[in-house]
Amino acid sequence: QVQLLESGGGSVQAGESLRLSCVASGTTFSFFAMVWFRQAPGKGREFVAAITPSAETTYYADSVTGRVTISRVNADDTVYLEMTNLKPEDTAVYYCAQGRGSWGSKLQTDYNYWGQGTQVTVSS
Repeated sequence: QVQLLESGGGSVQAGESLRLSCVASGTTFSFFAMVWFRQAPGKGREFVAAITPSAETTYYADSVTGRVTISRVNADDTVYLEMTNLKPEDTAVYYCAQGRGSWGSKLQTDYNYWGQGTQVTVSS
């Protein structure tokens, strides 16, 4: 059974940084694209960043480009989301998910295993 466990969330001030981690188990991690989505209170789930299996290609939402870096260490079955210069509008629950295949995508339907999420709160 595939399981994804996020960590690294917390409460920070605007301008600070956080590094989120997502550890996978029960899967051949290096075969699949991975993604981070987020969901703010009262809003739908929003794409943040995606990465292909060998990290050859990454994708970012316009709202985070230049402030966020997605990376992965296949030997550790882990995907990371490094976030800098955080803003109050980044406040959300952040979810990682595993793709149905190796292609990177911004669509939720292209990801079939999801973690429980980690809360990020940014105060001004």
